[in-house]
Amino acid sequence: MDYRRRQSRLQQLYATHQVDALLVTHLPNVRYLTGFTGSAAVLLASAKPLFFTDGRYREQAAVQVRGAKVVIPHGSAFSAAAKACHGQRVARLGVEADRMPLSQFQALRRELGKGVKIVPLSGVVEGLRAVKEPSEIRLIRQAIQLSSDLFPALLKALKPGQTEISAAARLEYLARRAGAEAMSFETIIASGKRSALPHGLASPAHLPEQGFVVLDYGVVSQGYCSDMTRTVHLGRATAKERSLYAAVLEAQLAATEAVRPGATCGEVDAAARRVLRRVGLAKFFTHSTGHGVGLEIHEPPRVGAKSDAILEAGMVITIEPGAYLPGRYGVRIEDMVLVTSRGSEVLTPVDKALIELL
Repeated sequence: MDYRRRQSRLQQLYATHQVDALLVTHLPNVRYLTGFTGSAAVLLASAKPLFFTDGRYREQAAVQVRGAKVVIPHGSAFSAAAKACHGQRVARLGVEADRMPLSQFQALRRELGKGVKIVPLSGVVEGLRAVKEPSEIRLIRQAIQLSSDLFPALLKALKPGQTEISAAARLEYLARRAGAEAMSFETIIASGKRSALPHGLASPAHLPEQGFVVLDYGVVSQGYCSDMTRTVHLGRATAKERSLYAAVLEAQLAATEAVRPGATCGEVDAAARRVLRRVGLAKFFTHSTGHGVGLEIHEPPRVGAKSDAILEAGMVITIEPGAYLPGRYGVRIEDMVLVTSRGSEVLTPVDKALIELL
């Protein structure tokens, strides 16, 4: 990873935002800009970047941090970063407004005094992160492959009468054994009537003899996340259940087909909704069609109905429409998709045909 180049690209944006430096406090952004993977750090991204952490990370920072001078202050890293603004003659300091608690903002204002103007900014580093570098795409592919390889074992863990939690535990154990650093998010296993919950985290509920099971999970590998959803059926699916699954799959394929450079995220979302509207299911699709994925499980761009964000080659997004019939059942199908120079590439290799576990 070329961290110096990333910081240089960031600094090229300062004139537009009318700041002299950016105080980076969101740890995934710190990692993106420096390579540091610890849990406490502040980066003063200025003409002479300074990286602040505490004594616990002295050796780790010396090995990992690139593109910035490492400083281990006696007191608070945050306070030391604020004081460094005076030494670097920073007159206008950008801060990550969406990431900074009010208490921290107030403390920063006291530290800086009247000599430095604080400029709240939103999504500056995240905007850079949205377009992945080739090295990042390779790592994302590895995370996707790791999670996809777990799918057959997950299917074997789905037995009527078993709890959703126990199936999730089996998946997460196997993920760790396979080399995952962590799960990307809390595993979703929602079965039977609970499959109608769009965010039905694994619960003590028992898997039914017959019914849909929504399986939504991902892993973290070398810092990068994966995300996939497959909906399977325990026992034989009814004609109505098959029809619902077919509609969601058609919507998922239509949205994927709409992914290309220059398309807006709203257009991709609309492609999925058109399919579901045609068969009377649009009102049961209650969330956005997707989101970016990288160092975090949810990153820009948001693939939603009102999003005018424009897709660019190198972006990695999810395409995950669903339909949820309250009190009955639901279906979601999700792939990770790379925006290419000519269109898109589906990165998730797991088949999407309806699986019935008999």
